[in-house]
Amino acid sequence: MPHGAVRLHVMGERGAQREPATAEEIAQMAALAAEGVAAGALGFTTSRTMNHRTSRGEPTPTLTASADELVGIARGLGELGSGVLQIVSDHMNTDEEFAMFRRMVSESGRPLSFSLVQSPFDPEGYREVLGRIDAAQADGLAITAQVGTRAVGLLFGLQCTLHPFLNNPVFAEIAALGVPEQASIMAAEGFKARVLEAAASGKVRKLGGGLIGRFEAMYELGDPPDYEPDAGDSIAARAAREGRAVEDFVYDLLVADQGRTLLYMPALNFAGGTLDAVGEMLAHPHTVPGLSDGGAHVGTISDGSFPTTLLTLWGRDRDRGRLELAYLVQQHCRDTARTVGLHDRGVLAPGYRADVNVIDFDNLRARRPEVRYDLPAGGRRLLQRADGYLHTVVAGVETYRGGEPTGELPGRLVRGARPTPA
Repeated sequence: MPHGAVRLHVMGERGAQREPATAEEIAQMAALAAEGVAAGALGFTTSRTMNHRTSRGEPTPTLTASADELVGIARGLGELGSGVLQIVSDHMNTDEEFAMFRRMVSESGRPLSFSLVQSPFDPEGYREVLGRIDAAQADGLAITAQVGTRAVGLLFGLQCTLHPFLNNPVFAEIAALGVPEQASIMAAEGFKARVLEAAASGKVRKLGGGLIGRFEAMYELGDPPDYEPDAGDSIAARAAREGRAVEDFVYDLLVADQGRTLLYMPALNFAGGTLDAVGEMLAHPHTVPGLSDGGAHVGTISDGSFPTTLLTLWGRDRDRGRLELAYLVQQHCRDTARTVGLHDRGVLAPGYRADVNVIDFDNLRARRPEVRYDLPAGGRRLLQRADGYLHTVVAGVETYRGGEPTGELPGRLVRGARPTPA
């Protein structure tokens, strides 16, 4: 049950403006959350991050919801005796946030998990949060963190939502054309000169405070992709080695391959230019792998391959900090299922749901993401394939063979938590 929708339903415009909820409104929200879980939702989720905004760019209605509001809603699930609690937070005030987390769990008896990443603005902050989780667990409070298996990164390119010349007034002349047509026109020297002249003028508005121009933190994404790139391979470093202006260098990259080039910018979990913090978080006893965003940001983020990265990078390829393969499989299968209340899957045992992947581990690898235009009205989405998945079995029926669908669709809607099989 999403807090934002429930809050707007109960409070209307006051909810959208993040005004405090009354005791009566909190009770209504708690009743709706419990009703949703009783109908089959796995739990209740809320957002307390500035990264989540409305279509008009405004903060989410739940950003500053009070502890009393969230604890009251949690109690509603506690009275029902079912459902999990999930939170996305910036952890700007760790003392305040964890005091609220602890109240939510202790007063409801329901387990809580939240998203945890390494911030470039506080590279050591995740360790303090892990310590708070240890203390909560020692006190008998079921609080865990969901962590990514690599950096949370953005993809740029002519096919994507964002690219370095998006706001260039000369590029605007061809923005409505298809990507192959754009690449063809951009290949002409005269057009390139006009674009670079406009870029050099300093009058081009940079999206996200210069986000699309951070070339020192941007990398060309190859096939297979390197998700822990070296700083010497950044767009800025490569341009400097060739003695070229970085805008000139990145322009040619974007035009290559009929405009299909993808640029990757690790945004979180990459402070210091390594994934060491990710390994530390994955190895912690009270975390599970998560955050594999496979659809919400269809033209900017392609993190649906996090599970493949979990196995390949941390179980096979990395030159340091590797984790035992059996541990990674347990984390990804059993532990993530239990985190959301699904106790009938994730292990190979009689009576459990027969969902199985057969993997050629030595040849397992993610491929470079592709852009497909198959959403309604020709909308685009990032799709990422992988090699090495030999068989995928759902409920005892093979649904994929060699990475291709068999046409079988045995999956069914899951309503609510599932108990451990007798």
